[in-house]
Amino acid sequence: MREIYLAPFESIVRGARPWGVMSAYNKVNGTTMTEHGELNTVLREEWGFDGFLVSDWTAARDTVRDCLAGLDVAMPGPNTVYGQHLLDAVRDGRVPEEAVDALARRVLLLAARVGLLEGADPVVAPADRPGGMDGRVLAREVAARSFVLLRNEAALPVDPGAVDRIALIGLAASEARTSGGGSASVFAERTVSPLEGLRAALPDGVELSYAVGADPRVSLPAVEVPMTATFYAADGRALASEPLPDGTARWIGELPDGVTNAELDRIEVSGDFTPTTSGEHVFGVTGAGRYRLTVGERVLFDGGLDFEGDDPAAAMFDPPATTAVVPLTEGEKVRVRVTKAHQDLGMGDFAFIGFTLTHRGPMAGDDELIEEAVAAARGADVAVVVVATTADVESEGFDRSTLTLPGRQDELVARVAEVNDRTVVVVNTGAPVTMPWRDDVAGVLLTWFGGQELGGALADVLLGRRDPSGRLPTTWPTREEDVPVLGVAPEQGALDYAEGVFVGYRAWERAGAEPAFCFGHGLSYTSWRYDAVQVDLADGDDPGDALAVIRVRVTNTGGREGNEVVQVYLAPREPGDRPARVLAGFAAVHARAGASAEAVVTVPRSAVRRWAEDADEWEFVPGGYDVLVGRSYADTRLTARIELP
Repeated sequence: MREIYLAPFESIVRGARPWGVMSAYNKVNGTTMTEHGELNTVLREEWGFDGFLVSDWTAARDTVRDCLAGLDVAMPGPNTVYGQHLLDAVRDGRVPEEAVDALARRVLLLAARVGLLEGADPVVAPADRPGGMDGRVLAREVAARSFVLLRNEAALPVDPGAVDRIALIGLAASEARTSGGGSASVFAERTVSPLEGLRAALPDGVELSYAVGADPRVSLPAVEVPMTATFYAADGRALASEPLPDGTARWIGELPDGVTNAELDRIEVSGDFTPTTSGEHVFGVTGAGRYRLTVGERVLFDGGLDFEGDDPAAAMFDPPATTAVVPLTEGEKVRVRVTKAHQDLGMGDFAFIGFTLTHRGPMAGDDELIEEAVAAARGADVAVVVVATTADVESEGFDRSTLTLPGRQDELVARVAEVNDRTVVVVNTGAPVTMPWRDDVAGVLLTWFGGQELGGALADVLLGRRDPSGRLPTTWPTREEDVPVLGVAPEQGALDYAEGVFVGYRAWERAGAEPAFCFGHGLSYTSWRYDAVQVDLADGDDPGDALAVIRVRVTNTGGREGNEVVQVYLAPREPGDRPARVLAGFAAVHARAGASAEAVVTVPRSAVRRWAEDADEWEFVPGGYDVLVGRSYADTRLTARIELP
């Protein structure tokens, strides 16, 4: 817990000094996180956190235990385990007034810091705040820097002047995954898909063909036309209306002005839909509750969708759904409408409304779609296949059951690679997946969930305008059964962390298994030489001090400018029962072709510490260490030695 799971939070709290931290839903060693006084003591007393603790939504369950553990704010308010419940607990002696004072004082400190407490100026004056920025430019820059080039057999970058036709394949090329789902969903003003990004970037002389290839979805996406949400009272009065960019209807927190939970009777989402293709269109509703769905004059559904279970998060992020088929004619506009009966959940005016009007147009079966993709790839100079996870298998509120790409996407890639030697696969996922075709394709580029500018950033990297800068923060397996730690499902409410600190690359090293791509891996469009390393041990002995400053000189030996991420690992010469090596620090450098650069990596003293359970404190491990410098966990180029007293 200390060395692996608390470590990133410790780094953030000590380094960034945040004003707020959220407590999650789960239990650790039998205690719910919002009630975990032991962990809150670590947070406040050891790390020096002086901000407020807020529960994740509906995570606070017990008035007394939450208050005594130091949970400052229970959400969603105002009707929570606090309020009247807390007053009653103080009056009958279950909670001392001093405990409530401590919570209130920290909330008032937050109000003072942001300038909402009378007589207190904000910590950061308005004049000192950062100025405006071009958000779209920044989003494109961040996305391009995050991409990881996993494999490149002279396939990338693509020179637009040297190709006549590019085949772009995959449903995710036109309907890209840009955010993680659930609470990580971002409803962007405008999203650029890979198809749009490449179309805009390619010159007129290059033909770009597109084929779906396969449909991996189980649930339907939101209808992609502007909609309007109207809120009605029981007597039929319209209380308010809001425009929606698509069929996603979600209010978490505040309702629109003029609307209260008590008065609200129903919500109607409606809009005009003009089909671009004749045939059988599928419409549906996703979300728990009672609905009436109509398309034109047809009533497609009128009834309830019930969620099985009592987890409100799961009900929201993995909700029930219904679908129906209706024939439509190309160009003939129809009115699409879904009405949801509102249920007051007894949380005051806090809104918890979420449902989606969904749609899928006429689409051939996967057999036909794959054949169309193969035909498109056969006649192209380059075939770019975009594969992805879907919200059905990778999102918030549930675990993944497999590392395999959903649907027939693996088959799609294999078939395309058979007919086009220059097949590049773009992997649009948030976490590792298996890639049985990886050695059969010319290139593999990982884009993660690249945000609203994914398409433009992808075009920049594919066409060589940007050098891919990302490096893997995880180890990617060849086969799912090779993963060293696979037992992650609790049994009877408990999960034994028997692997200890041997997780991630530490576990792979101990298991001796060969991954497909190791931790830290990532290629560049240029080549790099590691020239020299210099290690300067620091004099300080405070736990927060630096252990060493490591300077690494690298040279860009390729023909174009690029980025390199220099990684430093520490390997104890007598590891015993400890990991063979650990990442101690890294630094990114940029250099033009033929130029050199110096990466400066500051190694913290925490890199050579371990938690002594018997003494209940940190201890720093003396002895000899090898300093391994290189491009990834498995590709180190320079070595130095240090002795720690």
